[in-house]
Amino acid sequence: MKKDGSRQARMKMGKLERKNTLIAYSFLAPNFLGFAIFTLVPVLCAVALSFFEWNGGDISKIQFVGMQNYATVFNVKKVAEKGLEYFFTRVDLGIALKNTVYYTVITVPLTIVCALALAMLLNRVKGATFFRAVYFFPYVASMVAICVCWSFMLMKDGPINQFIMALGIPFNKSWTADSGMAIWSIILVSVWRNMGYYMVIYLAALQGVPRELLEAATVDGASKWKQFLHVTLPQLRPTTFFVSVMMIISCFKIYDVVAIMTDGGPGRSTKMLVTYIFDEAFVKVRYGQASAISMILLIIVLAVTVIQFSSEKKFSND
Repeated sequence: MKKDGSRQARMKMGKLERKNTLIAYSFLAPNFLGFAIFTLVPVLCAVALSFFEWNGGDISKIQFVGMQNYATVFNVKKVAEKGLEYFFTRVDLGIALKNTVYYTVITVPLTIVCALALAMLLNRVKGATFFRAVYFFPYVASMVAICVCWSFMLMKDGPINQFIMALGIPFNKSWTADSGMAIWSIILVSVWRNMGYYMVIYLAALQGVPRELLEAATVDGASKWKQFLHVTLPQLRPTTFFVSVMMIISCFKIYDVVAIMTDGGPGRSTKMLVTYIFDEAFVKVRYGQASAISMILLIIVLAVTVIQFSSEKKFSND
């Protein structure tokens, strides 16, 4: 009787576990289906299409070309003859890659510094809620409106140039029309827009810094600056790692600001990888080459992310 009772109990537990598992899967299914249909399938199609030539017409005219799309976007023959300098100064992919890396290297540290500084200033001050909302607002505002306003302010006779000239610095160029300043206009708008969002993340992290550590540092005679360097900043390292990973991925995917403010110009001074993909796919109608560039971008982002995680793991172990 005892054996039969225990057997029935195990059967009931098994049925309960299966029921709970099915319930869990039912909650996960909508998200998984959305990911599979709108992300996984398009990525797999892009991988396959990068080995084909197709101009978007009749699907029966798709031709398998192997690695030819990759050889074309890299311009392998001329690069082999003239070297890497030719690749980064004349080839569209090299120019787009160089501009994207330059934009990322400048934007990520600037945004982190500004976001952390704002978080420190607004952590525990009167009226902080109002200013937090003010700095966060650009992140949720219309990107088109933001870029139009900034384009006006960065015009030749705009308020920013007037302020610069009021300081005695002769500067009467339109930022978005000058090949040297155009990318800096993109950086300026990106930092201004995103620092409020990452400020909120740092504010949440600052709430988790143990007050006992700060009090102990104060008792030991550490100044506010030393407390920040040796107590607060190390406690924020996981948050900084998360922010840097998300920002690098976001910077490599930059498109909207460039498309609205400069459209990749003047010339090719603000041509980014994603704008290059868009031009190849929807302007020149070369879906195979656009897919090849997309795969190159995917590999670069994956490689950078893996390196970041490996470095963080090694640093944590040390």
